[in-house]
Amino acid sequence: MSTASTVSEAVPDTSPTEPPARRPPRTRGSRASVRRFLLPFGSLLLFLVLWQLLAAGGTWSETLVPPPAKVWDAFIDVSTTHDGVRGYNGTYLIEHLGISLQRIALGAGVGVALGVLFGLIMGTVGWVRSLFEPWITFLRTLPPLAYFSLLIVWLGINEEPKVTLLAVAAFPPVAVSITTAVTAVPQSLLEAARALGGSRWDVLKDVVVPSALPETFTGIRLAVGVAYSSLVAAELVNGLPGIGGMVKDAANYNNTPVVLVGIIAIGVSGLIIDGLLLRLERAVVPWRGRA
Repeated sequence: MSTASTVSEAVPDTSPTEPPARRPPRTRGSRASVRRFLLPFGSLLLFLVLWQLLAAGGTWSETLVPPPAKVWDAFIDVSTTHDGVRGYNGTYLIEHLGISLQRIALGAGVGVALGVLFGLIMGTVGWVRSLFEPWITFLRTLPPLAYFSLLIVWLGINEEPKVTLLAVAAFPPVAVSITTAVTAVPQSLLEAARALGGSRWDVLKDVVVPSALPETFTGIRLAVGVAYSSLVAAELVNGLPGIGGMVKDAANYNNTPVVLVGIIAIGVSGLIIDGLLLRLERAVVPWRGRA
């Protein structure tokens, strides 16, 4: 046996070796996606089955609890032209919903903008917070119907009281959320920014606003939800065309299927808008929920 072979046997081979091929892991993301789809679908299916059983049980009349098939027929009727009638009261369902969404966009948009402004000011200026916070809390506890009649007296029966009601309903959640977020910014961050020569505007722009962004989106989502819950109240008077006005008008004639169609349309559109806001929040505030 040669000396070279003896040395090669004695010295262990330290050359890099390729790691063993790994089996592709079973993606947990796909399982989670399937679960996120199946669970809501299963709950919806269970709800429809229970609804059908309740309607078929005969405990209540179909006027009070119509079966899902009748609600579906009402959905088709208000979405198409039938017997020479265009939708409901001459307007399709999608048009009713679109007009209501325009009112919500304008009213909630004004309320959110004012809420952001007041929240930043109240969070940074103590005496302003002491002055306005009780009034905002008072406004937040009022139900929309408590002051809608007063808005009609002041502003008439056209679009002004509806948009104003939605703005007033959307304003407090945003203002309260941002005020809380601004006052919760760690003092160490503020002092560090000032020590580095940051002006008051720099501290507000580079420290306060980024720290308050997560709660800002939470307040906006709450504000949109409150605006949606106030929609029917906002369209009680001269609300046609409009989805809330359609619900109110159908309820006057005990047309429960159309009432349910309107309620479902409001709820589904609200879910879609909340999902879009959530996606926007994840894009703008990617650090939320991460250490």
